Amino acid sequence: MAQDTQFDLIVIGGGPGGYVAAIRAAQLKQKVALVEREHLGGICLNWGCIPTKALLRAAELRHSIDEMKDFGITISGEVSIDLSAVVKRSRKVAGRLSTGVAHLLKKNKVIVFDDLGTLGAAKGGTREVRLAGGQVLSAKNVILATGARARAGIEADGKAILTYREAMVPETMPKSLVIIGSGAIGSEFASFYLDMGVEVTLVEAMDRILPVEDAEISDFVKKAFTKRGMKIITGARLASLATGKGVVTAKFEGDLADVNAECAILAVGITGNTESLGLEGTAVKVDRGHIVTDQWGVTGEPGVYAIGDVTGPPWLAHKASHEGIICVEKMLGEPDVHAIGEGAVPGCTYCRPQVASVGMTEQAAKDAGHDIRVGRFPMLANGKAIALGDDQGLVKTIFDKKTGEILGAHMVGPEVTELIQGYAVARALEATEVELMQTIFPHPTLSEAMHESVLDAYGRAIHF
Repeated sequence: MAQDTQFDLIVIGGGPGGYVAAIRAAQLKQKVALVEREHLGGICLNWGCIPTKALLRAAELRHSIDEMKDFGITISGEVSIDLSAVVKRSRKVAGRLSTGVAHLLKKNKVIVFDDLGTLGAAKGGTREVRLAGGQVLSAKNVILATGARARAGIEADGKAILTYREAMVPETMPKSLVIIGSGAIGSEFASFYLDMGVEVTLVEAMDRILPVEDAEISDFVKKAFTKRGMKIITGARLASLATGKGVVTAKFEGDLADVNAECAILAVGITGNTESLGLEGTAVKVDRGHIVTDQWGVTGEPGVYAIGDVTGPPWLAHKASHEGIICVEKMLGEPDVHAIGEGAVPGCTYCRPQVASVGMTEQAAKDAGHDIRVGRFPMLANGKAIALGDDQGLVKTIFDKKTGEILGAHMVGPEVTELIQGYAVARALEATEVELMQTIFPHPTLSEAMHESVLDAYGRAIHF
């Protein structure tokens, strides 16, 4: 029996943007095809967000063992790390979730094609999608959700110079490591390898690590990393990486000294997967490696949409998923569809200490002309954090002085990646300091630090 090739919607790319868009369209009674060339779930599920968290959990447990004595618990005997088992569990977690995505697509009657898809001709109000295997599909609408990859530059050899893929499946632990780039990916790998006993040097071209975060939070993380023994170099633009005799040498522009290490990890940004999509001859515009769209994912080509990392920053899975939903709903004329507001996408970095934020930094708020109030509350004054033995951190909230609007929230410390959603919801509901002050936060919880930070912005903090 020949496979059906006529659809209402074809999604090219099965990552967190593409598969969510496909499922939402199917829920809205569309006949949907999903074309994925490699792994359902995309980079995030298979090589990014999920498996890295499994690795970081192993490192966290290793760190916790070192602190057991403080809790009155003694572990006798030598603590050893089975690196292959650590990596195997990480891959197992990714595999389990990828299988789960396949089940969800099947449940929603989305037809999956394991192939490479390329835009074909527009004919009679439909668009062809040509598969590398020879089949030709067609649909009224096509969503491009092909994601992004590590930005080209210095060539990684997979042995001494690594990309995130090789860094996630190490066969042995290097004695020393230099990481180029201190964004979320670089900082997470730096934290993981440091906790696993590796001598780590973290290098950043900007004047501070985690440069997209609030400067105060970046400084806090830098001090925490340094206290743990990490070497940090900022304002360093990489000139070259040279390998030889078991050593990688990082050379920098200017008069900065070389850095030698056993391995290097490149974490210096990504570019959209726009090649081989058949964009030539279409009105789809590509700017600096990313497809240009409006707030609904609409490109310049009729019937062709784009979402997720292929459209540019922030390169976050949850942003891609939400874009997939609103793109489909707007496309199909659903009521009450809301575009993603400026500063509405929360960001999380799962290093130790964790970092999370939403909205404007303090400097961005000032640059935008806001007269602001800033509240801070340290985790060292939070009862739950003290009980956990993890009281190093800070919650910072920024308000517009005239309106009480929450302009931004920035957090560093224990489990802040779970807490930040409280501020994201408050911003979505257009809450002001009044509603947050009147909200009862349970005790004892880490979330109380959020409440106290709001109170502090208005000179009303109780516990600090």
